[in-house]
Amino acid sequence: MRMSPERLRRLAIALLEARGASPANAHLQADLLLEAELRGLPSHGLQRLPLLLSRLEKGLADGRTYGTATWRSRSFLSIDGERGLGPVVMMHAMETIRPVMSETGIAIAAIRNANHMGMLAYYAEAAARSGLIGIVMSTSEALVHPFGGTRALLGTNPVAIGIPSSDHPFVLDLATSVVSMGKINNHAMRGAPIPSDWAVDAKGSPTTDPNAAKSGAIAPFGGAKGYGLGLAIELLVAALAGSDLAPDVHGTLDDIHAANKGDLLILINAASGHGNARSLAAYLDHLRRSPASDPGKPVAIPGDGARRRRIAAENAGIELPQTLLESLLALEAA
Repeated sequence: MRMSPERLRRLAIALLEARGASPANAHLQADLLLEAELRGLPSHGLQRLPLLLSRLEKGLADGRTYGTATWRSRSFLSIDGERGLGPVVMMHAMETIRPVMSETGIAIAAIRNANHMGMLAYYAEAAARSGLIGIVMSTSEALVHPFGGTRALLGTNPVAIGIPSSDHPFVLDLATSVVSMGKINNHAMRGAPIPSDWAVDAKGSPTTDPNAAKSGAIAPFGGAKGYGLGLAIELLVAALAGSDLAPDVHGTLDDIHAANKGDLLILINAASGHGNARSLAAYLDHLRRSPASDPGKPVAIPGDGARRRRIAAENAGIELPQTLLESLLALEAA
C-alpha cells in the first residue's frame, strides 16, 4: 500500500512523541527515516521504527537528550550520547564542532552510547550543503565475516563522504559489507530470497534464505579490500570513540541492550569555496556524459539514483510492506 510521505511523517512523529521524544527530536528522527524511504533505502527507513519505539519504551533510548560533549582538544570533541536518538546526537555534534572550523580547518566528533544513526548520507549531505566536507563512520554488531572466514566478527561499518558540488553535493554512502543487515531484514519481511553471494548461513554455507543469513554472516564487499576497509573503520572508530568492538556490540538490532557501538564525524573546510564546487560539478557532469558500456544505462554518479527515486516517491507516495504498515497503524491506535 502506498501512502504520502507527509502522512507517514506525521505518523512517525506522533509515535515517537507518544513515547517521550521531544517534538524537535521526534521531527529529526522521523525526517531521517522518511528520507531513507524516499531515496529507496527501506532497510534504513520505517522498518526501523517499531524497534526504536520499543527501545524508547524500555529506557534503552532517550528521546530528549542531545548527549554530553567534552572538548579533548581544540578540534576534537568526545560525546557521551546518553542513549540519545542517533540523528539527534549526530546533528547536535555537527552544530557543536562547526564554530571551530574557521580556526582549525578540521574538527572531529567521536560518539559513543548513542542509538542507531541510520542512513549516514543524511549527515554527509547536510555537511556538504553547508559548504563543508563531511566524513561519517559508524560501527555495528558483529555481522560480517572476515575475508576467507565464515563467522561474523566485524560490523557492517559504513562510511559516507559528502563534498560540496554546486547544486547537488557529491555523496557516497556505503557499507563495507556486501549489504546491510537492514536490507536482509527487508527481504525477510517481504519473503524475498537474497542473492547467493550476500551471506552464509550458520554452518558457513552460501544461502539465498534471508532468515538463514540473519543467523550466519554477511560477506565483505570486494573481497579482501572491503574486509580491510571495514577492519580499518572498526579500529579507527573504537580507538577515537572508546566504543566496543563488534563481537561485544549490541543495541542497533535488539531492544534488550544499550547501544554500545561507536560513531565518528569529521568536518573539513572545503579548499577553495564555491569556485572549487563549480569545477567539481563540471567534472561530475563530464563523467555522466562519458561513453557508457550499455547505451541504455548512462554513467551515473553516486547519489543520482537516490535523487531520482526521491522525486518519484514524492509524487507517487511510499509503498510499505503490508505487515509493517499494519504494525505502525496498530501502534498509532494503541
